[in-house]
Amino acid sequence: MEPLILPGTLDSLSKIGAYVLEAASEAGLEKKIAYRLRLAVDEIATNSIVHGYERVGEEGDLVVSAEVGEGILTIILEDTGPPYDPFKTPSPDDLDQPLDDRDIGGLGVFLAIQGVDEFRYEWENETNRNIFIMKGKE
Repeated sequence: MEPLILPGTLDSLSKIGAYVLEAASEAGLEKKIAYRLRLAVDEIATNSIVHGYERVGEEGDLVVSAEVGEGILTIILEDTGPPYDPFKTPSPDDLDQPLDDRDIGGLGVFLAIQGVDEFRYEWENETNRNIFIMKGKE
């Protein structure tokens, strides 16, 4: 599949989601797995837009690419916002607490990383690279 280049705005999220689902279909992923992947990519893309571009007053693009293999799919999401390693976001340690008593932040990133078979982050050439890998079967 050809890479998708979109402005780093919240309006781009639906196109990113559609791209991920199309790539998942091409890779033969089960719908449940494809949906988990779409949610993970959506969460990290939202963070890239809100924290990487909007909050610091910058503009930039998001580049989404797919590497489709037999029963495996790799999605790569890139942005040129400030470096942000999702692994450095503290995992929520209050998941057993009532929602009103929990700290805000970190849950979406935690769920995104946990929701895929493999997640990697790279900072290269002033670019954040978030790599999501899903296999076709549960």
